[in-house]
Amino acid sequence: MFIDFFLLLKNNKIPVTLQEYLTLLEALDKNLAEYNVESFYFLSRTILVKNEKYLDLFDQLFAAYFKGIETINTSEFIEIPEDWLRKNSEKFLSPEEMEKIKAFGNLDEIIERLKELMKEQKERHEGGGKWIGTGGTSPFGAYGYNPAGVRIGQESSRHRRAIKVWDKREFKNLRDDVELETRNMKMALRKLRVLSREGKKEELDLEKTITKTSKNGGVLDLEMVPAEKNTVKVLLFLDIGGSMDDHVELCSQLFSAAKFEFKHLDFFYFHNCLYENVWKNNIRRWEEKISTYDVLNTYNSDYKVFFIGDASMSPFEIVYANGSVEHYNTEPGSAWLKRIVEYFPYSVWLNPIAQNEWKETPSIELVSKLFNNRMYPLTLSGIEEAVAALKKKG
Repeated sequence: MFIDFFLLLKNNKIPVTLQEYLTLLEALDKNLAEYNVESFYFLSRTILVKNEKYLDLFDQLFAAYFKGIETINTSEFIEIPEDWLRKNSEKFLSPEEMEKIKAFGNLDEIIERLKELMKEQKERHEGGGKWIGTGGTSPFGAYGYNPAGVRIGQESSRHRRAIKVWDKREFKNLRDDVELETRNMKMALRKLRVLSREGKKEELDLEKTITKTSKNGGVLDLEMVPAEKNTVKVLLFLDIGGSMDDHVELCSQLFSAAKFEFKHLDFFYFHNCLYENVWKNNIRRWEEKISTYDVLNTYNSDYKVFFIGDASMSPFEIVYANGSVEHYNTEPGSAWLKRIVEYFPYSVWLNPIAQNEWKETPSIELVSKLFNNRMYPLTLSGIEEAVAALKKKG
């Protein structure tokens, strides 16, 4: 009954055992929790957590898994929330069924059709293929499937196919203080460092000091040199929000490792594809936009540039003007990516999706070609390959 909760604890490194799980079931069978979630919390914590260092993590996982449940009353029917009913109507189609559904048309035709439906439609629709609705094959709505549609009223992406998203979405900044499991990333990025001696002479050159002292008849003659400093300059462009929510932890680890390794580092956020503006604060991304042209005019072309993103989106977002899911862009994303790659010859793209899955998403292939096939998986070996490529011009 609670096997998913047991596996959630185990997968998040809380050392629970099968014997403890069986003990919990036995306690429940004897009605020790009395159909009360608070009682069940204390019971399960007592049985499953054997070390106090896991208490906080257990609390977080318990809250996430049992969110919204307060009591279990078997004498009354449970009122099912409307959200659950609506999501139960999601239509998950087989690959054969998906192939039968053709894209409505080009971007302009889809937008025009949406405007017509907004005028015509007077009621809610579910499971169909024409109107704005849920759980169907229409290009407009939520929790259904269409190869190129407008997502309306759906909290997150499922098929990575939407060409427009008609909802205001909030993105969070990546953390830059994550230390867990970043050591190997730091070691891989360290190979990109370029050391040179600049500035004030503050470090002893032992070999030259010995030579000069010997020639000076044993009288100490110190030879000082500037300290070695990492002079490589790095720009990060970080895809945020949408499908990238699945990779926030991994990207935060890379961000932390890069900030630790490179003194001359700057970063910008974008969503899905690069367009005319980027930003540094996701909370205020609409109010504090930065022109991509300003980025090109501010940083020298010798910067090493990393793009980090899954490149998973509708191809419209890359090749069409007005193709962005969130705004009307006057130039296609491909034009901006080309400008970056041409201006910064030391550019690579790191993709958190497993490399053997790239061929399943047409947009990944498009982006890879724009980067002269300098796309690498966001793994330790992939980072090492990217670092090696950055030592050569694209």
